Amino acid sequence: MKQDNPFAKLGALDQQLYQETAQKSQDNSNEKLGNQKEKEKKISSQLQSSTKQIKKESIRKSRGTMVPRHHDTTQPRNHGTMTPQDKDSIFEVVRRSVKQIGKEAATHRFTLEEKNLLADIEYTYKRQGIRTSENEITRIAINYFIEDYRQNGEQSILGKILKLLNA
Repeated sequence: MKQDNPFAKLGALDQQLYQETAQKSQDNSNEKLGNQKEKEKKISSQLQSSTKQIKKESIRKSRGTMVPRHHDTTQPRNHGTMTPQDKDSIFEVVRRSVKQIGKEAATHRFTLEEKNLLADIEYTYKRQGIRTSENEITRIAINYFIEDYRQNGEQSILGKILKLLNA
């Protein structure tokens, strides 16, 4: 006859107790992990919001020190250009026009002398601490001629020169 081993029951109880303890330990670990993940999410969202706020503040601070012609501009609601009353207002119209970033490519044929003179003008202003470029100088001239022509028609500088060229 087979005798019952008294330790066999203890082994089964011991194994059951071990499984319950392991399960509780696993549940506690999962709970701690869940709490830790929630804390990490909170910290991450706080970090993101503070980072956004810092970026906004730095943008506000830096805008005052940047040269305006290097900013991206938006199209004005009133797309028509008002006709200025005097020469000072022509300058304002040209300034506003050139301040907008030109996005259309164009090719112009200049003589070597014209290119050298534009480079000399650019260099002269650079030595005075004023940054400019051949493109900016050309746009100023074009916008000035356009505005002068709008105001004065055939009596404008452009109108008079075109008449002389075609005479």
